[in-house]
Amino acid sequence: MVIDAHQHFWLLKDRQGAWPPPELAAIHRDFLPADLIPEMKGSGVSGTVLVQSLPSLEDTRFLLDLARDHDFVLGVVGWADLKAPNAPQVIAELAKADELKGLRPMLQDLADARWIDDPALAPAVEAMIEHRLVFDALVLEPHLPALHAFALRHPGLPIVIDHGAKPRIASGHFTGWRHAMLRLAKLPHVHCKLSGLLTEAGEQRQEALRPYIETILELFGAERVIWGSDWPVLNLAGSYSGWINQCLHIVPQADQDAVMGGNAIRVYGLTGY
Repeated sequence: MVIDAHQHFWLLKDRQGAWPPPELAAIHRDFLPADLIPEMKGSGVSGTVLVQSLPSLEDTRFLLDLARDHDFVLGVVGWADLKAPNAPQVIAELAKADELKGLRPMLQDLADARWIDDPALAPAVEAMIEHRLVFDALVLEPHLPALHAFALRHPGLPIVIDHGAKPRIASGHFTGWRHAMLRLAKLPHVHCKLSGLLTEAGEQRQEALRPYIETILELFGAERVIWGSDWPVLNLAGSYSGWINQCLHIVPQADQDAVMGGNAIRVYGLTGY
């Protein structure tokens, strides 16, 4: 059972100049279920987790509608303003949709790297825990100390670090990233996605990834690593089948059932696959 725990859909008309820019021609177009289904079938993927790519409730509702209409979308990670005064009420309303499995503030795009280290988030976090939602952390290395403080403050909230925190693979940066990830990996409610790494590798796209993938597996253990494609962003660096095959080549066979699907099912509470 292979589950793609990180993919996106979008319509350019809704993005109003937001990323991706026109010069990224490979992904500067609409991406909808009909575009992904052939990739999934060709790679033996049974279902997906659809993740937000705009910080708006409208985008989240759009994704929830797509999930209702397409059985292969097993869950949605949406967005809400977690510091808004009415955040608990908004979360409760969104959570009425069974398809909602998590929320993701786009931390990498915020000017304040310590935005997440704030007690003001407590009401939203309590609402997420009440509704059994996962916190997806879209972060870079500078955000990891604040994410660690946030994780310590909220041990009852499942946290998933997206894209291995986007290590700077192209420049060979490793030690600082590993140290920061080690601190987070010591917390049992923190998980890590094996996704998005190919686009961080630049021209170093094959064996350069191995130490980062192996480190994620070493630090978090096979029971807390979750595979995802980051499609269609993946198209900037490689193919859907190429990425899944590369991961299968590196992830030990004994761990593949968990990493490639089982952990996503358990952590996000997926059904219907």
